[in-house]
Amino acid sequence: MFGVVVVGVGRAGSVRIRDLQSPQLPPSPLKLIGFVSRRELGNINEAKQISLQDALSSAEVDVAYICSENVSHEEYIRLFLNAGKHVLVEYPMALSLASAQELWKIAEEKGKILHEEHIELLTEDYAFLKNEVAGKQLLEGSVYFTGGPLEEERFGFLAFSSIARLSRLVSLFGELAFISATMEEQKENQYLKMTANLETVDKRPLTWIEERGPGLKREWHINFLFDSDRLESIPPPTQGHKNIFLRDQEIFVKKLLGQMSTEDLAKEKKHILHCLGIADEIQKHCQHLKKEGSSAGAEGTV
Repeated sequence: MFGVVVVGVGRAGSVRIRDLQSPQLPPSPLKLIGFVSRRELGNINEAKQISLQDALSSAEVDVAYICSENVSHEEYIRLFLNAGKHVLVEYPMALSLASAQELWKIAEEKGKILHEEHIELLTEDYAFLKNEVAGKQLLEGSVYFTGGPLEEERFGFLAFSSIARLSRLVSLFGELAFISATMEEQKENQYLKMTANLETVDKRPLTWIEERGPGLKREWHINFLFDSDRLESIPPPTQGHKNIFLRDQEIFVKKLLGQMSTEDLAKEKKHILHCLGIADEIQKHCQHLKKEGSSAGAEGTV
C-alpha cells in the first residue's frame, strides 16, 4: 500500500480525495492519509487535515498529490521529492522548462515517480479527434479557446496555464516548432488574448489562440484542413468527462508498481518537456515584445 496526502483541496483536490476514498475494483494500492491546506478545514468527508511538515516527515506518506495553484507546484514537488515521496501533480508541473528539467533530475536521483496529470488526453472529445485525424495529412489548422479570467499571479503565464490545448495539438500532430506569438492584455478589464503561431515538422501552420475575460464562455473551436476534408466541430460527449481523474490515477499506479515500460515513460517525459519548452518560448517572445513596446512608448514621451 502507498499512503497518499493531497495538497490543495480545490476542485481537483476534492475529486482526488473522493476517488481515493471510493472502493475500487480491483482494489487500489493507494490509501488516503490526509490532506494539506493553507486554510483550517478540519476534516473533509472523514479525510483529516495534516500539516505540511507532518506530510513531509511522516513514514506513512509515500505519495503526494499536488493540486494547488500553478505557481506553487514547483515548490511542493521539490519539497516532497527531497523528502523521498512520489509525486502526482496537475499540469503544468512548473512554469518554466528549466525548472521542469531540474525537477525531473531530482526525481531520477531520488528514484521516485514524478507524474504530471494529462486528463486532457483522456476525454471523449480528444478520443474523437485522435480517431478523426488518424491517417490524414494536415494542411493547416487552428484551435481557439475562450474562458473566464485567469490571474497570472496564481496560474502563471497563459501559455502555461492553458497548456492542455498545446498538449493536445502535440499529441495529434507531433512535435511542433514555435514561429511567433502576440499577447493582447487589458489588465483593468481582466482580459487576455494570446495568439501563437506554430508549425509541424512538415511545415504545416497551426494557430493556437487563448482568449480569457469576464463573460466569455468556456468553450473551444477547431478548424483543421486536411488533404481529404475539413474538421470544424466535435460532437458533445455522451458520457461527459466521467472518471478522467480516476483514469489518470490508474496510469500513475502503473508507474508506482513498475508496470509501465521505460520506452513509454521516456515518451511521456519527452512530450511534457516539449510542451513546456514551447510554452516557455511563447512567454519569452511575448515578454520581449512587451518590453520593446514599453521602451518605444517611453522614448516617445521623452
